[in-house]
Amino acid sequence: MDDLKYQMKDYFLQYASYVILDRAIPNVIDGLKPVQRRILETLYRMHDEKLHKVANVVGQTMQFHPHGDAPIYEALVNLSNKGFLLDQQGNFGNIFTGDPSAAARYIETRLSELARETMFNPDLTDTVPSYDGRNQEPIVLPAKIPLLLMQGADGIAVGMATHILPHNFKELLEAEIAILEGEEFSIIPDFPTGGFLDAANYDKGKGKVKLRAKIEITDPKTLVIREICYGTTTESLIKSIDEAAKRGKIKIDSINDYTASKVEIEIKLPRGQYAEEVIQALYLFTECEVALSSQVIVIKDNRPWETDVHEILKLHAEKLVTYHKRELEIERDRILEKIFYKTLEQIFIENRLYKKIETVKTLEGIHEAIADSLKPFHKQLIRVPTEQDREKLLQIPIRRISRFDIDKNQEEIAKLEEMLAEVERHLKGVKRYTINYIKKLIQKYGKEYPRKTQVKAIEEVDKRAVATKQIKVGFDPQGGFIGTKVTGPVQIECTNFDKLLLMFKDGTYQVINIPEKQYVNGDGKKIIYVGVADKKTVLNVVYKQTDTNQCYAKHVRDQDL
Repeated sequence: MDDLKYQMKDYFLQYASYVILDRAIPNVIDGLKPVQRRILETLYRMHDEKLHKVANVVGQTMQFHPHGDAPIYEALVNLSNKGFLLDQQGNFGNIFTGDPSAAARYIETRLSELARETMFNPDLTDTVPSYDGRNQEPIVLPAKIPLLLMQGADGIAVGMATHILPHNFKELLEAEIAILEGEEFSIIPDFPTGGFLDAANYDKGKGKVKLRAKIEITDPKTLVIREICYGTTTESLIKSIDEAAKRGKIKIDSINDYTASKVEIEIKLPRGQYAEEVIQALYLFTECEVALSSQVIVIKDNRPWETDVHEILKLHAEKLVTYHKRELEIERDRILEKIFYKTLEQIFIENRLYKKIETVKTLEGIHEAIADSLKPFHKQLIRVPTEQDREKLLQIPIRRISRFDIDKNQEEIAKLEEMLAEVERHLKGVKRYTINYIKKLIQKYGKEYPRKTQVKAIEEVDKRAVATKQIKVGFDPQGGFIGTKVTGPVQIECTNFDKLLLMFKDGTYQVINIPEKQYVNGDGKKIIYVGVADKKTVLNVVYKQTDTNQCYAKHVRDQDL
């Protein structure tokens, strides 16, 4: 029994670790879950400027992903609808209505220009064997944009969950520039569905935000919802409005959904209802206003990390500087290698060192002869030539040797040295180089991703004030019934939040909620007064003490009874 207990504990921990690290929680470096990363890697390898059938992409991705095709397809559609990394052709569903996408065989996709420019660099990508060992897949992609905060993320793992809200592309990049320049910055969410946002309690991603739909008044009897809250759909919104109408919270005549590429929900109001008054009730009782909580949990160094959006941005800015430094170092080494080989080639041809191997009969002897002939020129070279370098010299065709242009070769070396000097200059100021790179991204792509959610303070709606209704309560002294469905000679004007005060002939009283119909003359008691228990009405009470026959008078309000 103990062995089984320890086995279950061990297996559960393995399962929990797998779900957290390999399925549900995104990595802080590239902002991707494993299935999303595998989809992008597949598309990168397939890329030929043409669109690919999603069914084909899903099939190709299965060489990396150890699960079925359904989760790959769903992840691809979701990633595409974020609007940053994938180009679409066909029906990928509708984020406003919640309509599903077409089957994978009918829709096509490819990497967007932004994705190709900012998400891939094989020189910076560390890989591991795929689940079956047949392929190599990236551990993380060298993302040069803060994709995690751009897209947002949701994930439920074992014992933890993450809910990261999406942010604006341009604002995130501007915040990274501020970080690199040592300036203060702030960042708040931006949602693809638009609407209004109050981020007063956002607290760098550790709090919550309040959202409101954008509602226009086209005439006193007509409201049109143009933008909805993130996380809702036109279907769920209309359902919430219908339910509020059934509960009597709002009154509508009709509701029509004309949503296509943009949201358009038309609400017609009945007689006695006006648009200005109904808007507040829509915010209060329907999905026209929602609150979203943010919880930022990501994978960092192969462990879950609870953090905030500012820390993520700072980490990404530092990582971006590191990426550019490594790229510049790699480019410097490549230029140096080109300069080395062109110089080596010129020395070999200009000094006719190839003449010294004409009589040598063995390959070892040839290499030895070239190595000896190059020794006097080592000072002109960046490094000592290797056997591989000598092998390249031996592969130079005779025609090229005979037509070798020393002046042209010198010009090419001079251009390479200019490029080298520029790279060295960028390496010395790699932070400024990174800032300029971010500015170029903003200039190139910033207009494609404008802010969609307007920021404004959203005041708390007074529920009592919005829901208060004037009603009439009837009282029938003969029948002894009271309520909204009683047609008696006594009619009391009040609101649905008021309570009724009943005074009986024997001096007792009772405070009750407003009923539809209730019998109140029971136990031989007879009501002598009915009114609203409103804390303002002044009552003059005269009563007699039975044992002493003394009479008393009292001047009170309802609240003192």
